Amino acid sequence: MSATVLPQPAVPMKRSKLRRSISDSLVVTERNLVAYLRIPDQLFFSSVQPIMFVLLFRYVFGGAIATPGMSYVNFLMAGIFVQTVLFGSVSTSVGLAEDLHKGLIERFRSLPMARSAVLFGRTLADSVRNVFVVILITIVGFLVGFRIGTSFGLYLVAFALLIFFAFAFSWVFAYIGLSASNSETAQLMAFPILFPLTFASTAFVPASSMPPWLRWFAEHQPVSIMVNATRGLMQGGPGANTGHWVMLAIIWSFIFMAIFIPLSVWRYRRVG
Repeated sequence: MSATVLPQPAVPMKRSKLRRSISDSLVVTERNLVAYLRIPDQLFFSSVQPIMFVLLFRYVFGGAIATPGMSYVNFLMAGIFVQTVLFGSVSTSVGLAEDLHKGLIERFRSLPMARSAVLFGRTLADSVRNVFVVILITIVGFLVGFRIGTSFGLYLVAFALLIFFAFAFSWVFAYIGLSASNSETAQLMAFPILFPLTFASTAFVPASSMPPWLRWFAEHQPVSIMVNATRGLMQGGPGANTGHWVMLAIIWSFIFMAIFIPLSVWRYRRVG
């Protein structure tokens, strides 16, 4: 009599690499968001700076800057939105440098998790923080006279584009954070990049007011393109050429990610 062969239990299929990476990234994102909630003063003071910029430019510089065809506060807010999310992205650099300095990166690398999860988790968490800050700045803007000149739907498109652009730009800071010796150095390394791009742009003054050599740079660099896209979506008007600026902003975002995501993952594998 032959022995009955019992059916063998099916071997569970391993999760795909992509699914595992997404799952690990969401876990790290949650960890970073919980850290924000446990240190509320960090979130508070990161919101104070853009509010101060709104008040400073609205009431101190606004009367001296001419913006034909548009009130200065409506011209200004697009620049404030872009500046806010880019300055907020510096926290990616600082956070990764701090985790590296404390040895937390080494712990993560010893775990069976996707290599990119730590980086995506940090950039996604900072994007969520940016959502909160942009909502706050919108409220402040309305209190000082800002009004949407197009429609609420186009404002939401601009909102989404801002977060996407900041997410892409945060990968630049991820690479910087992994290259810096500590969090203080990471912050210092970020500002020589941010200040020329932010202030030598169309964020706060029209490019026509600049000398020719600076005007060319201001009109073609990525922050100005993002500002023009945001301004066009929120204010519109003749000559806004909104679709052109939106497309260029999306292209720049993909360029940043195509260059700095691989570089950041490569750097992550070699730090420590």
